[in-house]
Amino acid sequence: MNQPKKTALVTGAGRRLGREISLSLARTGYDIVVNYFQSEGAAQKTADEIKGLGRRALTYGADVSNSDQVHGMIKKALDTFGQIDLLVNNAAIYSPVPFEKLTEAIWEKTLDTNLKGTFLCSREIGGHMLHRRSGSIINIASLGGIHAWADEAPYCVSKAGVIMLTKCFAKSLAPYIRVNAIAPGYIDMPDSILEKVIPQPPLDRVPLKRFGRPEEITDMVVYLATKGDYITGQVFSIDGGKSL
Repeated sequence: MNQPKKTALVTGAGRRLGREISLSLARTGYDIVVNYFQSEGAAQKTADEIKGLGRRALTYGADVSNSDQVHGMIKKALDTFGQIDLLVNNAAIYSPVPFEKLTEAIWEKTLDTNLKGTFLCSREIGGHMLHRRSGSIINIASLGGIHAWADEAPYCVSKAGVIMLTKCFAKSLAPYIRVNAIAPGYIDMPDSILEKVIPQPPLDRVPLKRFGRPEEITDMVVYLATKGDYITGQVFSIDGGKSL
């Protein structure tokens, strides 16, 4: 018996964790809307890999902090696939900056992408899901939304906001839509550029004495999407115990 077709929209899906999430969901049976902002080539590569897995893929360039672009992306996704069953809010920027160099522009850009973008996509797709009385939203938060990092105030504040937005929308959209968040610690990605952006923490501060692997995040995404029918409003820290 064929399983019903399902569609997931993953923001920031061209590279790194967004790419890994998209491929894992495709392996699970989802068609994927691959959102990107600047990484068009990487997004197309992700889409090609998804198609190689036998699933459909749509690439769409949109700034998630722009409501008109978000609306256009979701309209195209619905025109193409007919429905959106899962939203993964992954798009984010990370710009560490010491207090004395923190500017209003850095603050606004970080909050707009990480928090406002999550809000806009959730509001637009949440309305569609409410109409269907079915759906799931998974927000990618961060350990930085739980612990304060001295030189990363905009990022930490944005991710703390994502955590509270998750809880608020879980109540607002219940009982039909489940909303959860995943808060990764340091994830050792197969992309060398990440190490230049996010420095590795000392291993002696991680109780499990190793860094996370991408599949440890994607496995949780797949679980929440496919099996977590009685889970909503929760934040899952996947950080080797560093948040203890």
